[in-house]
Amino acid sequence: MIARPPFASVALAARIEAAERDLIAEAVARDPGEGAAVWPLAGGVAAWAGAGSPLNKVAGLGFDGAPDEGELAAIERAFAARGAALQVELATLADPAIAPLLSGRGYLLGGFENVLGRRLDPHEAPPTPPAIDVRESAADELDAWVDVVVDGFATPDTEGVPSHESFPREIIARVIRDQSGGASFARFTARLDGAIAGGASMRIAARQRIAQLCGAATLPALRRRGVQSALLNARLRAAAAAGCELAVITTLPGSRSQENAERQGFALLYSRAILVRAP
Repeated sequence: MIARPPFASVALAARIEAAERDLIAEAVARDPGEGAAVWPLAGGVAAWAGAGSPLNKVAGLGFDGAPDEGELAAIERAFAARGAALQVELATLADPAIAPLLSGRGYLLGGFENVLGRRLDPHEAPPTPPAIDVRESAADELDAWVDVVVDGFATPDTEGVPSHESFPREIIARVIRDQSGGASFARFTARLDGAIAGGASMRIAARQRIAQLCGAATLPALRRRGVQSALLNARLRAAAAAGCELAVITTLPGSRSQENAERQGFALLYSRAILVRAP
């Protein structure tokens, strides 16, 4: 029996956003491109990992008051000097003073993403279809794991709202490779009839006791056969065994990933507005 979904309180959102803040800061430290920097900002961080990186953003903002406009202006200048837009991911449960502040500074709404969560029970064992073998990925198959995840990302499902951004394959591959190498990350590989069909990763946010499920993809030719659900179930078991209380996943609104997560007991907790200021 799947546990009742957690209540989406401001305190819970603050806990999840703190985990997201730490994930971005750690990822930049492992993937330091030219001019890489992480600036603290009102409980969150602004991160620059190099030109074109998906890590270039403000994350975790909104749960330690509104940002100081002087500090925010300095970060805006730093991004503008690099010829880059500044993207803020703002939770709907964040301080309500921040959205009008950003709007007044020229930020425009670029899209949304959903944050879903699920309580974890160490005694629960979600099933996996017998034809799919999911295991923690070995170090000697890192290249194959990266290839399958990048191939999956390169051909997204067409259901739901399309992403507001896209990145070159080589940048996605580098970020996925570097991010998954962190001590707090675990990689999982799914095989169907002996062949690699999909891959996924998970970050254990020990301080928040949260498992962040990320980097999941299935090869296009092998979709609709339960690979994503099998990868999700394997990570839920591993997260519960690691002592996490909550698993979270971020999806595009109305996507197949969101549908798969909800089938496995995840519930929508809140959304993030993507606010972008041109350089």
